[in-house]
Amino acid sequence: MSTEAVKWAMDDAPMLRTASGKPDATARHVLQALAEHADRHGKNAHPSVTRLQYRTGLDRRTVQRALRRLEDAKLIGRDGAVKDRTRWQLSLNLIRPASDWDDIERAEDASREAAAERQRRSRARRVTHSNDVTVTPSEGVTESDVTHSESARHALQMRDVTHFKSGRHALSAAVTTNQPPVEPPTTELAEVGDHSYPSQGLAPNAPIDDDGFALNDGMRRWAHRDGYAALVDVDYETAQFVDHFRANGQRRSNWAAEWQKWIRRSAKFATDKRGTSNVFQLPTGQTLTGTDARVAGWLALSNDEETP
Repeated sequence: MSTEAVKWAMDDAPMLRTASGKPDATARHVLQALAEHADRHGKNAHPSVTRLQYRTGLDRRTVQRALRRLEDAKLIGRDGAVKDRTRWQLSLNLIRPASDWDDIERAEDASREAAAERQRRSRARRVTHSNDVTVTPSEGVTESDVTHSESARHALQMRDVTHFKSGRHALSAAVTTNQPPVEPPTTELAEVGDHSYPSQGLAPNAPIDDDGFALNDGMRRWAHRDGYAALVDVDYETAQFVDHFRANGQRRSNWAAEWQKWIRRSAKFATDKRGTSNVFQLPTGQTLTGTDARVAGWLALSNDEETP
């Protein structure tokens, strides 16, 4: 093995390109394996195709096609034969242009700039813009312990007077000592199918609200068709699903698929809990425990699944 030939194959040999303009990594790999058998002048390289297969991990036809591409590009040339093997000579005089390195550096810089731009856009989506910020002018405050708010952007319609000295929360504090506390008005609900799931008004809309997730007839039919509706309360689980993603503020690319995963997990949990219970109440009033209870639970689950 020659250090000069191997270095040339790894660093200095011109890079072949595929039809789409990308580096021909397969041909490069074969060239490097071939260089390991050449002398310092790039001559006398005669490994068998089987040996090149073993070195590269490529199949026989792939190795043969790569050798043909290298030969067509004049990077290697035939120099006789040894037994039944072709003897190759490497063209160490061919050197790749310096612009190859510059192209790689430009591509790396472009990749870093694109990643930075994605981060900037992501931060911009999370930042509250000035048009969405409520500003309370100082001249609008009439008392030192009273704050007036004219904003209509709160998740709940808030009272416009907060008495800090009253010790009451702004949502229920009375304007005067003679006026009873007023409960906050209800907010507009997120409609899901025939049921509404309130957000409790503690924060602006979450992604699940903005994306308009809704339980529809097709989703109900899926739950009944696959037997999940017999194991869990679909409306209750949907409410739990909405509250969960409203609380953590996460976004999903496919809310319907995420909902199906939630229903399947809930059904499995209900099945596991029911099937492993150590206590089972028969319709006759008799209570079973231990193994008898587990068997009775499995039978009851089977009967539930068979019931249309």
